[in-house]
Amino acid sequence: MVESRNYNVAGLGFSIEGETDVLELLTNYNPFRVEQPIEPMLFRLVLGEVEQDSTMEHVFTDTSDDDMPRIEVYHVEQDWQIQIAMFKSSPICATMRVSADFSQVRLQADPNAIKFAIDNAAMLIYAFSAADKGVLEMHASVTVKDGKGFLFLGRSGTGKSTHSRLWLETFKDAWLLNDDNPVVRLLPNNEVRVYGSPWSGKTPCYINREVPVGGIVKLTQAPANAIHALPLPEAYAYMLASSSGLKILPSMMDALYNTIASVIQIIPVQGLECLPDKEAALLCESTVNNK
Repeated sequence: MVESRNYNVAGLGFSIEGETDVLELLTNYNPFRVEQPIEPMLFRLVLGEVEQDSTMEHVFTDTSDDDMPRIEVYHVEQDWQIQIAMFKSSPICATMRVSADFSQVRLQADPNAIKFAIDNAAMLIYAFSAADKGVLEMHASVTVKDGKGFLFLGRSGTGKSTHSRLWLETFKDAWLLNDDNPVVRLLPNNEVRVYGSPWSGKTPCYINREVPVGGIVKLTQAPANAIHALPLPEAYAYMLASSSGLKILPSMMDALYNTIASVIQIIPVQGLECLPDKEAALLCESTVNNK
């Protein structure tokens, strides 16, 4: 049986339509499921066949790290065609046909990679369609303490998850909101909030909660612990590198630039050079947590 399910992430809605047995695999979306669609809806993702088009024009490849998915982006007339592979050198396992405004998506996937395909398709299109709404879909780990969310940024393998774990072990009231893809939203009143999402990398942490952002920290491995405020240009560059977006699209980039510029003037970005130890967590918390 085919059905459509509605979801609400950071106050923005989308739907996924497909066979019930496939949708039942999406347990990470259950905390975000709502009965009625959130209007205006960001996008509608339908599972089905995608026609191959000989007029496809390749415009962009995102290989990122070797252990991250590879994304191939094409133009097809006025639409986008996006292909996804599990890893840099893997074969394509999912193809999306996406409308120019990212509101309509048709996804065809290898049956053996269906959940991977849906997760990555929904995550990408969410970032693209929400970029003009003060939203940053971040590559970060978020720990909550004293009712505020602290974002730890860094390249893969830097120790974001490790630093979050150190906070959880060191501070009794700390808890994990998301370990890989939280959503940061700049609200009209200039409040910056961070939200859980259905996407959390290798750590199953799918919590539908939101808190104000208390701090943003760029992590770097080092032989000693030290922390300092990043200059605005460096903070800006690193926030952009940690945010999802279709960087070949000027209008989307303009929206991300404006959101990031506003966020880092409200929430200073700190640079933490650290060891994976309790002292790093204590130093970081005492600096960024303005109680």
